[in-house]
Amino acid sequence: MKSTVFGRPNLPSLGLSAIPFSVLLVALPVVIILRGADAVAQIGPWILLGCSALAMFLTMIGRTATRRGLRAGMLRSAGQILPAIPILVCIAMVSTTWMASGVVPTLICYGLDILSPPLFLMLACLASAAISVLTGSSWTTIATIGVAFMGIGEVMGYSAPWIAGAIISGAYFGDKISPLSDTTVVASSAAGVDLFRHIRYMMVTTVPSIVIALTAYLLVGLFMDHSAGATNPDDINAAVRSTFNITPWVLAIPAITVALILLRVNTLLVLFIGGLLGGAGIMIFQPQIGMGITEILKSFWSGVSFTTGDPSIDDLTATGGIIGMIPTIFLVLCAMVFGGTMIGTGMLSRITTAFTASLRKRTSIVSATVGSGLAMNCLTADQYLSLIITGNMYRGLYHRLGLESRLLSRAMEDSVSVTSVLIPWNSCGLTQSAVLEVSTLAYFPFCIFNILSPVMSVLVAWIGYKIPATTRVLARESQLDTQPA
Repeated sequence: MKSTVFGRPNLPSLGLSAIPFSVLLVALPVVIILRGADAVAQIGPWILLGCSALAMFLTMIGRTATRRGLRAGMLRSAGQILPAIPILVCIAMVSTTWMASGVVPTLICYGLDILSPPLFLMLACLASAAISVLTGSSWTTIATIGVAFMGIGEVMGYSAPWIAGAIISGAYFGDKISPLSDTTVVASSAAGVDLFRHIRYMMVTTVPSIVIALTAYLLVGLFMDHSAGATNPDDINAAVRSTFNITPWVLAIPAITVALILLRVNTLLVLFIGGLLGGAGIMIFQPQIGMGITEILKSFWSGVSFTTGDPSIDDLTATGGIIGMIPTIFLVLCAMVFGGTMIGTGMLSRITTAFTASLRKRTSIVSATVGSGLAMNCLTADQYLSLIITGNMYRGLYHRLGLESRLLSRAMEDSVSVTSVLIPWNSCGLTQSAVLEVSTLAYFPFCIFNILSPVMSVLVAWIGYKIPATTRVLARESQLDTQPA
């Protein structure tokens, strides 16, 4: 869509349009040099966004930056992203009540009860996946139960990179398909797809990837020497049980929530009901905590924390509530402004045209989406910004060619959400490397699920499984097939 300056049609050149991304690429090493590698995870995204927004402002003054164009860009970006904000708030509420009601602690205890050396890698991956699904946070899962698994696995004789790879694979699988995950919410919103419809469609690529990963971890565990013996998880189990009543009845809360999901109830309503069920579960299953209705309502805002006697479990059982979600919401809003400015100035349209001009068929379009997502992860060092930019770049193209929006959202998740942890300078890679005390390049080869996800996305697109061939797609591909090479 063209912008106008004093009534004169004008679009930025490709060189000018590339300036914000060039600034992102230059600002990243500057942040690392001046503030250290940890600064990228802590303040890097804000600095990068600020530098890029300033670059756009200075570059587009008197060119394509008009009030009407910027307003249209902001409205479009806001329409895609703002619906995610109330969902993120409900996610904070659910995370808090499901922790305090004993849902997550019960899962931890049951998972630890079945650990054995030959099955450790596979079970660590499965347990990390289950906890990540329930909490919606790969970071929380890795920083808490993941750290515990690192200690247990090393005593069992496993190398640290293998353990880290299994934990990360499971945590990011759960994060990817959890309706409580902020990245899943952002991806579906950026592509304009209902959250649960997006999650169901991801299963086509996600399930094969995690099955292959689990099989690999099982085989490694079965053929490794475990003469060092196994670690008894009784201490962790006892720490959890000293604070929470562990009962299978509490699992009725996630079971009801899953049933509502399968019945395709509205996303926001499902999360709200899940939070209410969790609040009721606190009073029914955990009366020893002593939280009444007033305290539960306060916990929605400020979160909860417990003292179990085990520092790793204390970290896991602590939730930030809505306050803890505010940094994520603020980052999403900043990325929304950046994306709106890219749209309003015509920069995104110019870049998209250059990137998509040579795309011919469905496979090449999905491949380009995956490649762009990976590139944005490297350039921006932030998965939220990468999801929003990639969604804005390709959303119009998928619509024009008759490809479903959920195909776009799936390609984005396959290429952005799960690969951010594999990039050493990305905020996810830096954080998980520091938490697990294993370098990103060391655990990279063993994150089997994360590596397979983008490959599986392109493979399924090539096969065409569960991808409806609309009239527009068939007509376009028929026309291309008849053109001379």
